[in-house]
Amino acid sequence: MNATEHRLLVHEGTFAVLGASGDVTAPPGWALPSAQSEGAVPEGLFVRDARHLSRWQLTVDGSSPAVLAPAGDENGTAVLTPHGTREEPPAYTVFREQAVTRGELVERIRLTSNLGEATAARLTLTADADFADQFELRSDHRWYDKPHTVRTHEVRPDGVEFGYRRGEWHSRTVITAEPAPESVEETGSSARQLGWLLKLPPHGTAELALRVTALPHGTGPHPDTAEPDTAGPETGQDAEQGGGQKTGQDGTAADRTPVDPAAVRARLRASSDEFVSAEPLPSRLTELPQLARACEQGLEDLAGLRVAAHGPDGEELLVPGAGVPWFLTLFGRDSLLTSLFALPYRPRLAESTLLALAATQAQNEEPERLAQPGKIVHEVRHGELAHFGQVPYGRYYGSVDATPLFLILLGAYTEELEKRQQGRDTDGEQGDGGCAPLARRLETHARAAVDWMFTHGGLDDHGYLAYRAHEGGLANQNWKDSPGAVCAADGTRPTGAVMVAEVQGYAYDALCRTARLARTAWQDEALAERLDTAAAALRERFASDFWTPGEDFPLLALDDTGMRADALASDAGHLLWSGVLGQEAGERVGRRLLEEDFFSGWGVRTLAAGQAPYHPLSYHRGSIWPQDNAVIALGLARYGLREEARTLAAGMTEAAARQNYRLPEVLAGYGRAEHPDPVPYPHACSPQAWAAATPLALLTAVRDAPGV
Repeated sequence: MNATEHRLLVHEGTFAVLGASGDVTAPPGWALPSAQSEGAVPEGLFVRDARHLSRWQLTVDGSSPAVLAPAGDENGTAVLTPHGTREEPPAYTVFREQAVTRGELVERIRLTSNLGEATAARLTLTADADFADQFELRSDHRWYDKPHTVRTHEVRPDGVEFGYRRGEWHSRTVITAEPAPESVEETGSSARQLGWLLKLPPHGTAELALRVTALPHGTGPHPDTAEPDTAGPETGQDAEQGGGQKTGQDGTAADRTPVDPAAVRARLRASSDEFVSAEPLPSRLTELPQLARACEQGLEDLAGLRVAAHGPDGEELLVPGAGVPWFLTLFGRDSLLTSLFALPYRPRLAESTLLALAATQAQNEEPERLAQPGKIVHEVRHGELAHFGQVPYGRYYGSVDATPLFLILLGAYTEELEKRQQGRDTDGEQGDGGCAPLARRLETHARAAVDWMFTHGGLDDHGYLAYRAHEGGLANQNWKDSPGAVCAADGTRPTGAVMVAEVQGYAYDALCRTARLARTAWQDEALAERLDTAAAALRERFASDFWTPGEDFPLLALDDTGMRADALASDAGHLLWSGVLGQEAGERVGRRLLEEDFFSGWGVRTLAAGQAPYHPLSYHRGSIWPQDNAVIALGLARYGLREEARTLAAGMTEAAARQNYRLPEVLAGYGRAEHPDPVPYPHACSPQAWAAATPLALLTAVRDAPGV
């Protein structure tokens, strides 16, 4: 999300997108195909993939107040004023303060009289909840039938309740106010207008406190109670993330957080500060001020992007959600790479991510979800369309790389704990209290993941990890998962079983790391030897099959028809990170990625400029992804290309500095010669987890270099 006219509030899976005045003026969900432009930022309050507040408009004395000062990140209060003139300035000023906590938006409106005599103000709030599923709001030219839906509106003594029912699906939004509204009126639509007459003494104030509580499907009949989640056709889909109001912590209905937004912000700031200020402090590990500031901002964003999840034994966890507005949920690939980038600094993220993904690991074959035994989940959704099977993403397994990345993170996490136990880089966090307990606890899950790689994953059949396009799901199932992202230099797309280069590097690394776990944590020498042998064979095979002597560069992909996708792509940098290339080949690839057609001055493009498919505003065919560049920087460092790693880190860090030190999901591919600042990609998520963690990876890549 990069629209500057909006304000974003986010905490533990709940987020609100508000206008400058604090209003929500979104078109209703049913009107979106014609009312909202593609890629537009959706306004509203969102919990568990649904919009629980779609209209929230303040008027005073019959008109919308003007914005004197929008709310800032620190004070959270917008200053508004009714219309006035030089001769007759406004009789009062409106101070509007808002905050979100898990499952709720809280607001305090304070009117301050500017007059020396008593006055009164008529204040109204027009509210509505359309309960639109996020997949409806993405304006992706799809229409979802929602038969037999019933919407209700119930006036309460202290506000109003909106309800939505479709079969067994039942969601609600409860709006309460103190003092209670004097009137709740119909508007000619589904919205309701709450009204107050506030009396102001001379130069005095009057206040109104409001709470909007989202009660997604599965919560109890009243906002003060909660029932256990009930799983619909998406078996067990509610087991991954908390139900918003159930846990009795962090603003749920059980403990009823204070309405005062300042108190809520202070509590959330304390929680964020605890995460951000834990040792080691990345900013103290570099003398580069811009990189230090980018690391601080990244940690602040990661603190807010954590979402609730559960481990194999039902334990509550906080894991990185992928990003706002479309992906604030558990994503296998995103959460794994985010945790890998943060591992040297915040290993608890890795521990939580591994446990959450182990809990959602596939047990059976379910073709409609691409689930296969041992496979790690790609995406977890909790919305209405997933519940009724209208999108396959309730638990969707359409990624070829999450499973090897799971094994890589498990191995890397164990190695990180070994370093800490040996007294290096101690930060006071003990994780699970030793080197290998988590590896032993997840041994069954890891062995199942290895088995998947050889069987369903394709190592036995193809010699490589492979995927096939999924009708109704994702055509591409590597990190560049948009249609057409995997292609030849002329734009031709592979068909059949697709074997993408960087995924084979992940497979190699996963085999190597799991062999070490088998040898040291599981005491299984036979398995260790088998995996070491498979890794060596894969490395040798890859060097033969994927290298293009003419370009002196790896292919992007092969397919089982013999097609060679020879586009020059940034995926080659991931091969450095995994170590699958020989030293000389790796050095040549690393230096090639820093040439002008790849490197824009801000970062490495996903496709080198000048090729037929290149487009600087394409999602994966010419744009610049911070996470992609983080992996490349780590790979450059691995192959000893420290100057190149520093150059890349400097470009990315400068890009962050010119955007308030927050890297978005993706940037346009234009170079510094074309524009003096990074050009935004129009539909980027921001904040986004692996982009937020990118400065941490850049720090890791350069921290051993001289002068850093």
